[in-house]
Amino acid sequence: MSNATPDIVKHVALLARLRLEGEALAKTAAQLDEILEYVKKLQAVPTDQVEPTSHVLPLSNVLRKDQPQPPLPNEAVMRLAPASQPPFVNVPKVLET
Repeated sequence: MSNATPDIVKHVALLARLRLEGEALAKTAAQLDEILEYVKKLQAVPTDQVEPTSHVLPLSNVLRKDQPQPPLPNEAVMRLAPASQPPFVNVPKVLET
């Protein structure tokens, strides 16, 4: 039995402000019906003994420790900048006057 009839799909499409007509409506109904059948299969899998988890691998914070370091010398920063007027770095204008 089909769960996703063209009438149901048309109603949902209307709510989502989508225009589905003719062949596209029938195709979408068939695809949605296949998805719902697969969801039924997934719901039949016993998961009572499965621990809830957010990730299958044991992950922890993978960031490095923050260690203070001396800043780059001004000359090195000026060499890295695409445009500069020492001791300033030129940047594109972002504010309107």
